[in-house]
Amino acid sequence: MTKLKVTKTKSSINRTDTQKRTLESLGLGKIGSSVVHENSPSVLGMINKVKHLISVEEVK
Repeated sequence: MTKLKVTKTKSSINRTDTQKRTLESLGLGKIGSSVVHENSPSVLGMINKVKHLISVEEVK
């Protein structure tokens, strides 16, 4: 299974509560923080919800 590196690029100030909670559940705190997740449907759904606040790259 491939892995995805997710990096927070924009602030969550003035965003909805669901978007803030989604960022927290992905493990993203400060701008510039990165986490690696397995490529699964639930993670892809969370990424799609906050795609305007993050950048995603595939890791081997």
